[in-house]
Amino acid sequence: MSVVETVLGPVAAAELGEVDAHEHVFLRTPVNPGDEFLDTDRAAAELLRVAASGIRTVVDLTPVGLGRRPSQLAEVARASALHIVAATGYHRSAHYPAAHWARHADDATLLGVLVDDLQVGMDSHDWDFPRPVPSPHKAGIIKLGASYHRIDRHEERWFAAGAAAARQTGVAVAVHTEVGTAAHAALDLLDKHGVPAGRALLAHTDRNPDPELHLDLIARGAHLVYDTIGRIKYRPDSVVLDLIERMAEAGKLGHVCLGTDVGRKSSLIAYGGGPGMDVLGRDFVPRLRRRLGAAAVDTVLRHAPQALLAKKTSAP
Repeated sequence: MSVVETVLGPVAAAELGEVDAHEHVFLRTPVNPGDEFLDTDRAAAELLRVAASGIRTVVDLTPVGLGRRPSQLAEVARASALHIVAATGYHRSAHYPAAHWARHADDATLLGVLVDDLQVGMDSHDWDFPRPVPSPHKAGIIKLGASYHRIDRHEERWFAAGAAAARQTGVAVAVHTEVGTAAHAALDLLDKHGVPAGRALLAHTDRNPDPELHLDLIARGAHLVYDTIGRIKYRPDSVVLDLIERMAEAGKLGHVCLGTDVGRKSSLIAYGGGPGMDVLGRDFVPRLRRRLGAAAVDTVLRHAPQALLAKKTSAP
């Protein structure tokens, strides 16, 4: 049986239902000062809206040091009746101040943090304190980050640690690509460290809506997550619908996942903003169903993310 680790324990991949493959339930980062969202009640309210929109699983791609709250994440999962798959890993270097320990830790420490989150339980203090306090809530995916058009020296070390943890535990690796750049470089680096492209989920590729590039990445085996749904400042959602249609015409829709990647409290309805984390199920999915039909919706919301998230019984 293919299994996915959620914050409330292992779940059969087929039981995940419709998956929003990129979200942040709690987040705090120096990249967006003053736009953090850490309130448990508001998180529960937001996720209740997500559940009402038809989504059944949320993949929370908040990595180490950016405001993860494992016990509260479990509380919100219970309150919303959603499956939540949490992440461990390291984001692109802009998210960590110069003095942050992740920039200076040795390779064994970088790896140990990730494996502990995946196999023991995420640290209750998100590794901000010198002595970890493991929670009973495990991560189920690894998140890494690349900078704009490049992978810097810190990110290279974090990729090595993330790849080693993925090989050891069998979980998938999600990669932040800044405006959809450095995607091939990210796959090259993961491959160098023993993680094949078929175990990678490339985020933000829709911010670089280049269908030929996307097909090239898929040809290597990668999954793409079109995850700026509802973020009209980047481009209209019709562009994403066009991309999905192009992938479907090429017979590659099984490599496409969807998400909204809400990274600011000003985008959350619970904080008085918008479009809300539920915009994927509320607005976008009906449009996709009208254009491509129910089978296409099932592919991008169920089959593709379920296959990617399932742990491999033997490391790749």
